[in-house]
Amino acid sequence: MNLFGKVTRASLYLVAAFGTAIAHAAENMPGGPAVNQLNFAAPATKIMQEIHWLHWMMLIICALIFIGVFGVMFYSILKHRKSLGAKSASFHESTTVEIIWTVIPLLIVIGMALPATKTVVAMKDTTNSDITIKTTGYQWKWGYDYIKGEGEGISFLSTMSTSREAINNLAPKSNTYLMEVDNEMVVPVGKKIRLITTANDVIHSWTIPAFGVKQDAIPGFVRDTWFRADTIGKFRGQCSELCGAEHAFMPIVVNVVSQDDYTKWVEEKKKEMGAASDDPTKVYTLDEQKERGAKVYAANCAACHQPNGKGAGAFPALDGSKVVNGPKAGQYNILINGKGAMPKWAGVISDGDIAAVMTYTRNAWGNKTGEVIQTQDIVSARAGK
Repeated sequence: MNLFGKVTRASLYLVAAFGTAIAHAAENMPGGPAVNQLNFAAPATKIMQEIHWLHWMMLIICALIFIGVFGVMFYSILKHRKSLGAKSASFHESTTVEIIWTVIPLLIVIGMALPATKTVVAMKDTTNSDITIKTTGYQWKWGYDYIKGEGEGISFLSTMSTSREAINNLAPKSNTYLMEVDNEMVVPVGKKIRLITTANDVIHSWTIPAFGVKQDAIPGFVRDTWFRADTIGKFRGQCSELCGAEHAFMPIVVNVVSQDDYTKWVEEKKKEMGAASDDPTKVYTLDEQKERGAKVYAANCAACHQPNGKGAGAFPALDGSKVVNGPKAGQYNILINGKGAMPKWAGVISDGDIAAVMTYTRNAWGNKTGEVIQTQDIVSARAGK
C-alpha cells in the first residue's frame, strides 16, 4: 500500500473512532433535543400537537403528489419511448383535463389551508390568559416581569449558567450544555400564559419548540403570544434570531410545576426579592462590594469584557482602562446610559448591583483605586446630581 493509501486509511479510522466517541458521549437533553432526533420536539401543548399533525399531514400529501407525478412521468418516458416504436399523439386541447388539473389541486390546497388556518388563528388568540409575563431580550440574557395574575410584581434576569471553563473545553460539559440558566421562568401547569415580548437593544426571538412558540422580541415594539403547558417538567429553548456575538449563549428554560408548587415559588420569590432590595442609605465596605460585584460581573459583563477584564472585539479592556480608573462620572454615564455596543444597565439591574460591579471593576485585576461606590452614588448619578 502506498503512502497516500496508508494516510487515507488512517484518517478513516480516526474519523470513525471520533464519531463513535461522540455517539457514546452524547445524551438526550432533559426538556431539550434528543440524540439523533429527526422529528419536531415532543409536544407539551395542544398547539404543538396540532403543529405535529399538520406537519405529517402535509408531508404525506406532498409525498403522494411527488410519487404520483414522477411515477406517471417516468412510466410515460419508459413505456412510450421511440425505441419501442411509440408514436406521439397529436391533440390540441382537452376541457376535461384542464378542469381536472384545476379542481383537484384547488381541493388539495383548501384541504391543507383550512386546518392550518385554524391552528394559526388559535396561536394568535391571547385572550383570557391566567398569567401575563413580559419578556425582554437583552444582549445576551432574558428579563422576565410577571405583570398580571398570580406572581404579579415578580421580576428577574435569566442568564446562561454554563461556565466559561466548560465553553472553553477546560471543564466537563453537562447534558444541558449551553441550555441552562441561573433563573428559570416558572409557570403552573394547565394555565394559559400570555407572553409579551420586546427587546432592549436588537431583535431577539423567544422560542420553546415543545410549546410551539416562536415570537420575535423587537426593540420599540410589543408583540404577544401564549402557551398552556399540559405536562410538568423543564422545557428548553433559545434565542432563534441572530442577535450578536453571544447569540449562541442565550438559552431559555421554562419550569412547569403544579399549582401548589407555583404558589410556593411565588411566595419564596417575593421574599427573596424583598430581602435583596437595596437600602440606598446603607454603606458597604470595599470587600462587601467587591464580593457582590464579582457575581454581577460574572453574570452580566464577563461574556463581553472577558472574565480577566481584557476585553474582546468591540468591547474594550477594563483592566487598566482610563475610564475605569478615571473620574467616577465617566463610568457612571456609560453604565447607566450605555455607549456604542455597551447597553444601558439602568433599569436592567438594580442600582445596588451597578454600584457593586463598578466597585469591583475599579478594584479588580490591575485596577487598584481603593474606591467604594455606594448605592446612593448611583441613585444620585441617575438623578443627574
